[in-house]
Amino acid sequence: MRARCIRAVARKEMIHLLRDPRSLALAFLIPLLLVLLFGYALSLDVEELAAAVVDRDCSPESRDLIRRIDASRAFAVRAELETDTALSRAIDAGRVSVGWVVPAGWGAALRAGRPAPLQVLIDGSDPNTGSQARAFAAALIERLNAERRGGRHAGVPPAVEARIRIWFNENLESRTFIVPGILAVILMIAGALLASTAIAREAESGTLETLRMLPLTAGELTAGKALPYVAVAWIDVLAAAVLAWGVFGIAPRAGIAGFLLASFLYILVAVGTGLLLSALAGSQLVATQLAILATYLPSLLLSDFVFPRQNMPSALQALSALVPATYFIDLLNGFYLRGIPASGLWPSFLVLFGMAVALAAGCVWAVRREGF
Repeated sequence: MRARCIRAVARKEMIHLLRDPRSLALAFLIPLLLVLLFGYALSLDVEELAAAVVDRDCSPESRDLIRRIDASRAFAVRAELETDTALSRAIDAGRVSVGWVVPAGWGAALRAGRPAPLQVLIDGSDPNTGSQARAFAAALIERLNAERRGGRHAGVPPAVEARIRIWFNENLESRTFIVPGILAVILMIAGALLASTAIAREAESGTLETLRMLPLTAGELTAGKALPYVAVAWIDVLAAAVLAWGVFGIAPRAGIAGFLLASFLYILVAVGTGLLLSALAGSQLVATQLAILATYLPSLLLSDFVFPRQNMPSALQALSALVPATYFIDLLNGFYLRGIPASGLWPSFLVLFGMAVALAAGCVWAVRREGF
């Protein structure tokens, strides 16, 4: 090989690269962002799980237990509720992850040295969080029993017994959580990433000028570009749902209609995001890189799918509220794991609908900028 020729080709390629500062900036930005996300912001460790307490005893011993729960690094008592029904609703809605129920007479049983059971209800929809919550609860009770066996309680057998019950995913199987959640990532690939080249491809090939000469409005061009990607993503949804049911035995517990509606709204958001980025970028390479940065990575990392949002810094928690997958995964957890009907998940539906409408308007505006 001739070094002179290699240098000439390398020089030409470097000039092209430097003439596209957007691609160059993204080439440096994406690795740095991933290092920050994985190294600093994202963690599988669980701290300060939201907890609620139903204290039917109201004794000094039960109040001391509640203080211990709240003072631990593992739990943070967010509410003291009056009834089991209120506690069930709080866990169903995802407001708390752990519920502690102290029965009447619990303190008297402790003072008398009799067995003093209490109930611990754990949201097991996320197997990692559920497993750690169970371990933390058992460790807290063991410390309490160890203190009672020491000093003046020496020789006293363990009195406090935690009757732990896992809700929604009793066996804490990862696939029960992962299989539905991966739909959010699949649809971003099928929707946003594929659609991100649709308009940029026309601009690069020069056919956008031909389209301008046709009797097309911006809305018609946007809808026509979106339909094939919506169809592809819809087929992916149906195939994945059938596969999850047929192979893994995982199906929506609250009916299929709400799941299909949620999937359709999320597809519209994904495709709309891809088309908007494609119209703004003007380059297939830049559009694809932006789609990875703005849709695929946030869906995987910031949506409460892999990493618990509660462990993230406040800035990333606020950013995750802008990620469509956050609301779609909330809907999937509701349908597949919690068995909540669509009427109980209307806030997430409303957010996805609003995002779909806003992105559709943004796409039409971006296409009009191209002369339609």
